[in-house]
Parts: sequence; C-alpha cells; structure tokens
Amino acid sequence: MRSCAVIIAGGRSSRMGREKAFESVHGQIILDRIVARLGTQTDMIAINTNGDTGRFAHWGLPVIVDMHSNIGTPLAGVHAALSHAANNDFDAVLTAPSDTPFLPEDLMNRLRAASSLAAIARSGGQTHYLTGLWSVTLLPALEEALQQPRTPRLQDWCSMCHAALVEWPITPFDPFFNVNTPEDLAEAERIAARFEP
Repeated sequence: MRSCAVIIAGGRSSRMGREKAFESVHGQIILDRIVARLGTQTDMIAINTNGDTGRFAHWGLPVIVDMHSNIGTPLAGVHAALSHAANNDFDAVLTAPSDTPFLPEDLMNRLRAASSLAAIARSGGQTHYLTGLWSVTLLPALEEALQQPRTPRLQDWCSMCHAALVEWPITPFDPFFNVNTPEDLAEAERIAARFEP
C-alpha cells in the first residue's frame, strides 16, 4: 500500500497568537518534529494550509490548499489530503494536525491494522478526529457529503465512513498532546525535558 502523510496546518492559531507549527519544543520546531516522525511511516509528506503558502517553503514539501475553503471545518483539509493522494497514485493518506509534537512511531501501523477504509486515533477518552488514516476510495463519498446543504462536521464524517477507533495509552504522556496555547507549549516543554534524551 502506497501512502502519504498530510500535515493539516489550516487553523488560525488564534489561541496561541502565532503559528503553532513554528513553535519549538525541546529545541526543535514542532513541524520538524512531525515531519521526522511521519517521514519514517509513509512514502511522502505534504502540508495542507491556507493563506500564504510561502511560509512553508523552508521545508521543501508539497503544499496543498483547501478546495472547499469556505466550509470552515477541518474536513476541508481531509478532502484536500485525499484529493492530493488520489492525484498522486497513493492508496491512502495519513492526516495529522500541525500542533502535535509527540506523535507515536506506530501511528501508521496501528491505524492500518484496524481498518482498510478509515481509522482514527483515541487517547485518554478523547477522539482525535484529524489524526487518521483514510483510504483514497473514500474520496467520492466525501465529495458527495461536502455538496450537501448542511456540511457535515469532521466527527460526522468519521461516523459516516465507519472509521475504526484505535486507543493509545496516555502514560507516561499523551502522544496526541496538542499545543494550542502558551500554557500548552510550556507543558510540552516539560514533557519533552522529562521523557526525551
């Protein structure tokens, strides 16, 4: 199975006040941490974003923009990711948000083992709808869903495609911890200082 990873960086980072993906944890930019982690699990990596795509030029990765930028939901990023995968002859796409500095090394393998169609991560009683593996065969159904008068939420879409839920432990820390605020960034620093070399 050929797979690509798409890092979803389409949020406004309003609670942080600046681009979350460019913040550093333990001396390494969060986006660099995600690229390093996903690069060992998939055949290619791209970034999904809106606005000035040039801000990601440093990484030299394909940058894809939402084709449904007016719907105001991360589902637009999943659609862009699936479209990119389909147009580049991948069988599946792994999506992850751009503010998760501790993604697990077994993310791809465990999601793929759970379902050949769709699987999303869970930890600590929370479902991480944007961290998922999606078969390219879902693209026509997603495009149809996006044409409905009422756009489904990302969690609605996960229900529609019967996405499997895959649970990760949160000890010694939650691998899907995400950095939304300066306080979260400080907590990420504490986690990294304690558990990383």
